Order: sequence, then structure tokens, then C-alpha cells
Amino acid sequence: MRQGETGTALLSVLLLVAVIAAMTVGVLDRMNMTTRVVANMRGVTQARYYAQGAEAFAASQISRLLARDPGRTTLAGGWNGRTYRFPTDQGMIQATLRDGGNCFNLNSVAQGSAATALISRGRGIEQFVALAKMEGVAEADARHIAAALADWVDSDAGANQDGAEDAVYQRATPAYLPANTMLAETSELRAVDGVTNEIYAALRPWLCALPTTDLSPVNINTLAPDQAPLLAMLLPDRLTETQARQLIEQRPPDGWGDLTEFWQHPMLADLAPPSDVLMQPQLTTKWFTLDIMAENGGFEARESALLAARTGQVRVVARRWTGDE
Repeated sequence: MRQGETGTALLSVLLLVAVIAAMTVGVLDRMNMTTRVVANMRGVTQARYYAQGAEAFAASQISRLLARDPGRTTLAGGWNGRTYRFPTDQGMIQATLRDGGNCFNLNSVAQGSAATALISRGRGIEQFVALAKMEGVAEADARHIAAALADWVDSDAGANQDGAEDAVYQRATPAYLPANTMLAETSELRAVDGVTNEIYAALRPWLCALPTTDLSPVNINTLAPDQAPLLAMLLPDRLTETQARQLIEQRPPDGWGDLTEFWQHPMLADLAPPSDVLMQPQLTTKWFTLDIMAENGGFEARESALLAARTGQVRVVARRWTGDE
């Protein structure tokens, strides 16, 4: 072989070795990435299994709570807002259980069934306005948002007075349309005309989107004094926030035993609530919220869930793999 040919052959061999080396590095890098992805998936999946275990634990706690006194749910035992912590082999599970009905149900501005037809409900609109005003929202803004929210939920295309329907949202950039059905998430309120970031932040602690159009099922036996606005909103311009706070503070130690006893309280006896409001306060809790953080080997899963207690059974009716917004 000539000298020049020898050099060419050597160069070819070196180039081939370099190509093979590069391919090997690429294959090894991809294998390492795949290994890491699989490990991540395994860690996250295990954390989610832990979270589902926390759901089962919460359901058992709720069942025991309701079995203790089927006629009323009180704060006895310190369950409301309590955080349970469980160590695991490679991490920790934290679960916080709360009364999930002590909030304004955004879907209560309408009535009916999403499967048939939803129509605006004046009582829910009125209570939203009252709550918003107590949280510093201007009355005009509160009335517009409440009416627009009812238009967002109800099934028809006609706008309520002060409300907003398709034409308003079609002028937005980008354009969109109201859902014309119940809200699945509280955060959907941000899409309703008139809701600013400031207004949403002010109202968010008081809001929920229960999978029903029932008027907000406020449990008068579990309300804390600082939740007085949720009680005052039931009777706008008749029951003040201060009076509502005093009423909660004067609650019997073991809770009110029946609604007649509650409405006969001296602060309420002369207020003559409408029939739908008369039955709105609850003695028991039927909705519970659960916030979970499950950590496993450096991997974390966060879940917020809504649980319903019906006819002796507790089940998860909504679940999101993130913290509540």
C-alpha cells in the first residue's frame, strides 16, 4: 500500500471511530435521560398513590365525624383545618381537612339542572352582591359581576340587567364565549366580565364552585367568628357583619340543635327571612375540602379535592393535581 493510501485509510478509521464514539455518547445520554424520566415518573406516581391513600384516610375521618352525631356537625375534636402528617419510607404525607360548604357557592346564582336548563336566581345574586360589598367591592361593580356571573351560568343567551352575554365577550382579545353551564372551578370567575385581579383576590377566600346550584350551604355549627360575612350575606341590609360575628360567638357550646332554635335567637327573631333563606343554614356539613402534599424521595404531588358526604357514604367528587387556586 502506498504511503498516501496508508494515511487515507488511517484517517478513515479515525473518522469511523469518532462517529461511533459520538453515537455511543448519544445513546448513553438518551439512556440516562430515559432512566431519569422513568425514575421521575415512578417517584411522582408513588407520591400520587400516597395522596390517594390520604383521600381514603380523610373519608374514614369524615365518616367517624358524622357518625358521632348525625344531626349536627360541630367543631368538636378540632378537625376543621387540622393538618394530619404521616411519615413514609422516603418522605411525608400532609393532609388538611376543612368544612367545604362554608363559602359562597358561585353556582347558586342560577337554579335548575345543567342537564336540562339553568335560569338566573335572584337570591344567589343578592347574596353575592352582599358578600362582595362587605369585602370592599363597590356596589356597582358587585352588581355587574353578580349579574354577569348569572349570565355565565344560565342557559339562555339573553343578558340580565347589568349582566353580560356573548356580545361582550366577543369584543375581548382574544374573543371567547360564556360557558352557559355551572362553573367547575372557582378560578373560572376570572373570565367573567368585570372581575379584575384585585376583586378576585379580595373575594377568593370566600368562594367555592360546588357541583350544585343550591344556595350556599353554610353550617352555622362550624362557622368561625371571622367567617361572619358568610352569615351576614344571608340577610343583606338586615343582618350586619358585626351582628353575625356576635351570633357566632354566642353559639351554644355543642352547637345549635335545630334551625328553629337558631332563628329564634334574639338577633334574628324579628328579621323574617324568606322561605328559601330560612332553610339555607345547615346543622351538618355535607361538603369537605382536602388539601394534600405527598413527598416521596424528593418528588412531590399536590392535590386539592372536594368530598361529598351523602347517605352514610363519603366520596371524592372533584380532584385536581395542584393546590387550590
